[in-house]
Amino acid sequence: MTPSLFYFLLIAVLIAGAGMAGWYFAERTRQYGRVSGSLQSVLYAILLPQESVTSEQEHRDPKDIISVMEHFYAGLSSREEIHTLGFLTDRPSFALEIALPSVGEETMFYVAVPRKWSRVFEKKVSALFPYARVEQIKDYNIFNENGVTVGSTLRLKRAPFFPIRSYRRLEADPLEVLTTAFSKMKKEGDGAAIQLVARPGGSEWQEKGKQTARFLKKGKSLKEIQKTDSWQGAATSALEELVGGSKKKTKEDDAQKSSEPFDEELVKQLEEKASRAGFDVNIRLLASAATREEALDILQSLEDAFLQFSDPQANSFIVERKSGSSLEELTYQFSFRLFEERQAAYVSTEELTSLYHFPIGALSASKVKYAKAREAPSPANMPQEGILLGENIFRSEQSLIRMQRDDRRRHVYVIGQTGTGKTNFMKSLVHQDIMNGEGICFIDPHGETVEELLELIPNERADDVIYFNPGDITRPLGLNMLEYDPNYPEQKTFVVNELFSIFQKLYGAVPESMGPMFEQYFRNATMLVMDDPLSGNTLLEIARVMSDKDFRALKLSRSKNVVVRAFWEDVAEKAGGEAALQNMVPYITSKFDIFLANEIMRPIIGQEKSAFNFREVMDSKKILLVNLSKGRLGDINSHLLGLIIVGKLLMAALSRGEIPQDQRKDFYLYIDEFQNVTTKSIATILSEARKYRLNLIMAHQFIGQLEDDIKKAIFGNVGSMISFRIGADDAEFMEQQFEPVFAAHDLMNIDNYNAYVKLLINGQTSRSFNIHTFPTPRGNGEVARAVKELSSMKYGVPREEVENNITHKYA
Repeated sequence: MTPSLFYFLLIAVLIAGAGMAGWYFAERTRQYGRVSGSLQSVLYAILLPQESVTSEQEHRDPKDIISVMEHFYAGLSSREEIHTLGFLTDRPSFALEIALPSVGEETMFYVAVPRKWSRVFEKKVSALFPYARVEQIKDYNIFNENGVTVGSTLRLKRAPFFPIRSYRRLEADPLEVLTTAFSKMKKEGDGAAIQLVARPGGSEWQEKGKQTARFLKKGKSLKEIQKTDSWQGAATSALEELVGGSKKKTKEDDAQKSSEPFDEELVKQLEEKASRAGFDVNIRLLASAATREEALDILQSLEDAFLQFSDPQANSFIVERKSGSSLEELTYQFSFRLFEERQAAYVSTEELTSLYHFPIGALSASKVKYAKAREAPSPANMPQEGILLGENIFRSEQSLIRMQRDDRRRHVYVIGQTGTGKTNFMKSLVHQDIMNGEGICFIDPHGETVEELLELIPNERADDVIYFNPGDITRPLGLNMLEYDPNYPEQKTFVVNELFSIFQKLYGAVPESMGPMFEQYFRNATMLVMDDPLSGNTLLEIARVMSDKDFRALKLSRSKNVVVRAFWEDVAEKAGGEAALQNMVPYITSKFDIFLANEIMRPIIGQEKSAFNFREVMDSKKILLVNLSKGRLGDINSHLLGLIIVGKLLMAALSRGEIPQDQRKDFYLYIDEFQNVTTKSIATILSEARKYRLNLIMAHQFIGQLEDDIKKAIFGNVGSMISFRIGADDAEFMEQQFEPVFAAHDLMNIDNYNAYVKLLINGQTSRSFNIHTFPTPRGNGEVARAVKELSSMKYGVPREEVENNITHKYA
C-alpha cells in the first residue's frame, strides 16, 4: 500500500467516523430536545357543554359545525416557527388525546402544545369555540400499576396522498364511535387513550396527490401510476426504453388510454386532499387493565373504532400491535408525547378533524365529560370600586366583579334553587355593607343567616344593631303597623291600603273571604282607630272597634273624619239582614284572632309604640336583623311580621321627600324568600324607592312563587339580575334575560356557589357573564351573644309589662 493511499484511507475513515459521531451527537441532541420540549409543554383539558350548539347553529348541518376544527388546524399549520427545522432541533409538534384515566369514569379531551404556543392556542380556541372551557392541568395517568398495558400504532395502508373516509362522507359524527370505545371500561383499574402527535407536513404529498389525479384523468391505471411514481419504477422504465424492451407509445395508444373511463370520485377526493394543508401524525392506542384479556378487549374496541375511516377505493389504516421492547418504546413515546418520523401518517386538515375534534353537542357515549355550564368573560368596563360580588373565571383567568353604589340603587334580583348558594351570596354582601358602615335590613325567613351575621358584627358597630327576634318572648320588641307620623297625615291612607294588601296576601288562598264587604268594614274600622291614636292604635283596636259598642262610640266621638263617622252611624249600625253589624263582626275579627290570640304575636303587635323608628333606622344607618324563623312562628305569623316591616320601611323611605336627594343616605334592604313578605306595593318600591335611597336585594327559589303583578314589576324595573342554578321551567323563562350568551341548559347545570349575572354598569345593562361567589369568614359566638343582649336591653320591653298594658285596655 502506497503512503498516499494509506493517508487517503485514513482521512476517509476519520471523516466517516467524524460524520457518524456528528450524526450520533445530533441525534442524541434532538432526542434530548424532544424530551425536554415535552416536559415543558402545556397540557389542557378541553370541556364543552353538552348543549354547545348555539341557537344560530341549530339549523345548520352538523358537518359544517365540525368543520370549524379545520380552521383551527389550518391556523396551527400556518405558524412560521413550526416549519423551521434546525440542525439540532426538530419542528415542534402538538398532541391531541382522547383518554380515560385509570381512576375515574369520564372520557376527556386533551391538547398538549409547546409552552410558547400556549397563549396563541388559548386565543384560537376562544375565538372558534367561545363556549369551551380550557383548563391547564397536570398530566393524567392511564396505567394500572399492578396490571397489564397493551398498545398499537396505526399507519396508512396506501400512499399518503390517498384519502381516508372523512367526516364529510360519514353518516354520523365519527366521535360517536371513538368515544363509545371507552364506554365499557371500569371506574377504577381500566385506562385507555387515543393519542395523535402531529406537526405540519411538507408539500411533497400534496404535489404527488395532484399528479396522481392528473394521471388518472389521462387514463392511467393506479398500478401504472404507482410503478412510475416510485424511484425503482422510474429507473426500470428508463432502462427498458434504452434497450428497446419497451414498446414505443403511439398517438393511438395515448388516445385509447385517454378515452378510458376513470374514477371521478377518487380523482375528486385526491384533489380535495391535495388542496388542503396537511400534517404528519403519529397515531397511538394504549389500554391498561388488571388482566391482559381485559386490556386487549379495550384495545380491540379502540382499534375497531378506526375501521369507520376505511375507504376501499382510497385508503385505510393498518393496525400494528406492539409487544416486548416495541411496546416499551411505544409507552415511552406516548408518555413524553414524542413525534416519531418513521411512524408518521400524512393526513389533511379534513382528515385530522375526522380523527379528532371537540364535541359539538351531546354524544351518545355516556362517559364523556362535559362542562356543566358555559363560561363567559366579564365586561371590559368592570368597575374597580364598589361591593364585591365574586370573581369571574374564564379561560383560567380570574377577575374581581364589583358593583357601584349608584347601580345598586336600581335594585338586585336573585333566583336559585335551595342549596345553590344564593343565601351565602346575600350574606357576603350584607357582611361587606356592615363592615363598610352602611345601613342594612336583612329579613331572614329561616333565622340561621342572621344568627351567623350576628357573629360577624365588629365592635364599633355593636351599638347599631337591632335584632328583631319574635322568638325571644322575655323582652318582645313592639311592631305597630298602625303607627304613623302625625306630621305626615297622608301616611294614614298608606297604612290602611298597605294593611289591607297584607291581609289580601295572607288570605289569598280564599279570595272570596276578602270581598267588597270585608274591605269596606276593614278600611272604615282601621281609619276610625287611627283617627285618635291616644285611645288605642294597634291591630287589637281594629277587632275591638268592631265588637265593643262602647269603645266604638268613644272612637266616633273623637273622630274628625265625616266619611268614617257616616259609615258607622248611618250604614253599619243601621244595616239589617246578612249585612247587619252583628253578622259582620265575626267575619272581620276572625282574620285578626289568629294573631291576637297567639302568645308570641300578641306582645309584639299589641304594643302602641314600635320598638324603633324606621325612619331613624334608615337615616342613622342602623343594622336591622330580622329573624322570622317559621319553625317557631308558623308561616302566617312570620309572613305578617315580614309584610309589616317591609311596609314600614317603604313608608319611612317615602317620608324622605322633605330632604334633598343628595342628603338621603343609602339603605339596603335584603329579603330572602321575598315573595312571602311583599305586596303589590313592591312596584312602588322598585320604581320610586330609588329616589329615596331604599335599595332592594331580593332572593327566592322559583318564578312560580310570584304573582303576575309582582313578576311584571320585578322584570320591568330591576337593574341587575343574578341566577344560581334553577329548574327547567324557570330556565326556559330566564333564558330570555341571559341570551345569547347563556341558554336554558346552562342555567339548569351551573355548579353551586356559581351564578350567571346581568349587571348594571354605569347605568347600562352589561352582557351576561358568570361569577364564582365568596364565602364569609367564620364568626364569634361570644360576639353574637353580647350583641343580642345589648339589642334586647335597648329595644325590648319586659313581657309582663306588655301584657299588663294590654289587659288594662280591656279592663
